[in-house]
Amino acid sequence: MSRFTVLHVCVGNICRSPMAERLFMLALRRRVGNRVEECYLSHGAGTGAWHEGEPMNSPAARQLEARGGDADGFKARRVSRSMIDMSDLVLCATSEQVDHVLELRPEAAGRTFVLGEFGRLLADVEIGGLPAPGESAEAAHERGVALVAAVDATRGGGDAWGTDGQRRPSRRGDDLADPWGMADRAFARVADEIERTVVPLAQALTASP
Repeated sequence: MSRFTVLHVCVGNICRSPMAERLFMLALRRRVGNRVEECYLSHGAGTGAWHEGEPMNSPAARQLEARGGDADGFKARRVSRSMIDMSDLVLCATSEQVDHVLELRPEAAGRTFVLGEFGRLLADVEIGGLPAPGESAEAAHERGVALVAAVDATRGGGDAWGTDGQRRPSRRGDDLADPWGMADRAFARVADEIERTVVPLAQALTASP
């Protein structure tokens, strides 16, 4: 059984999605310790290829390190169909990246969200009805997939799509602003917003009913 896998997507994969990728794993590690690598995979990519192979943007890395994480070994990538296919949940910085993901894989609609949208909807999910988290990759995967389905149901599932076949937009406030080229305080605000989703997500994945 594969690990529960989350793909984080932004434009260049050097600022927002790397912070989300690493902050999510940090939140999980604080809850399950050394089992995190066995049970979960958090990876990221960008919609463009401008920064492929580059390290995390320095202000993003500073935010990550200030919060207890690290940017070691990070290299930017461009999102691909295979990355989407292997992921149980796709969290995008903005609705524009959601559209890009769904152009590549329309069938991923039920597991693809704007990050802020997912966090907002997660607050309305009753986790008591989910499978127990357990201590194995199989249990983590089963609970994670069930959680994503529950959040999608809260969004409306098929009702999230209009009669014209177009995805209904998430709320404007769900998008993460792009801090690239801005001061550290802008990166801090974005990191705070990311944590408001990935920390509750880690809790929902690992908490006992």
